[in-house]
Amino acid sequence: VFIPLVQYWKDTGSKPKSLNMVVVGGAAPPRALMATMEGEFGIEFRHAWGMTETSPLGSVNTLLPSHRAQSVEDYSQFQTKQGRPPFGVQVRIVDDDGKPLPHDGVVFGELQVRGPWVIDGYFKEEESSLTHDGWFPTGDVATIDSQSYIQITDRTKDLIKSGGEWISSIDVENTAMGHPDIVMAAVIGVPHEKWGERPLMIAVAPPDSSPTKESILEYLSETLAKWQLPDDVIFVDELPMGATGKVRKVTLRAEYGGE
Repeated sequence: VFIPLVQYWKDTGSKPKSLNMVVVGGAAPPRALMATMEGEFGIEFRHAWGMTETSPLGSVNTLLPSHRAQSVEDYSQFQTKQGRPPFGVQVRIVDDDGKPLPHDGVVFGELQVRGPWVIDGYFKEEESSLTHDGWFPTGDVATIDSQSYIQITDRTKDLIKSGGEWISSIDVENTAMGHPDIVMAAVIGVPHEKWGERPLMIAVAPPDSSPTKESILEYLSETLAKWQLPDDVIFVDELPMGATGKVRKVTLRAEYGGE
């Protein structure tokens, strides 16, 4: 939604008169987009996260006094976090065996929640969706820092495991969308004989722009490790979108060999 809005404002020279803040749910928008909206249009991003199963608020990113003294780079990184849970809601991350992981902002695992307005189960469900100790598995992969700020790194099904290393498709996508010749990008895992999976990027370029695979990979290599770089970049006119405005990665996997 915000990418075409910003492009419209730039094309028309217009500026929103009364919009001062937007609340964004789910995965973080590209940092370049947030910087443009705040720097050029004076619109603050407030990040939140939730699900229908959490009724629906699970966390909100609000500043602590210590955050106001951060550098521009650190503050920009902080904005990408989904925030802290409200009073009454608990969060944790666990490994593949269900063992709780440390809240150090580095280690990532499956995000689980529990609280008075988090569901106990689904209608006509024969077996409970909760863990044996009462936590609801969200299907999101996240880190949690020492101040309980959540940062979602991907959906479980969208993580790419390549040669034993996990690659966050969201990290690669958001980095790519900082490039001036990328409007939208989606990254999926495709089968690889040696490494199990490798990332493939499908990208949309702005009109009258002709980026190359090489130029995009060179840009990504400034931030990402070599093993995180996509093996290929495919340019398309548009990405398949669902009713909620999210990219339909299942369609991309079916078309480009990831399913």
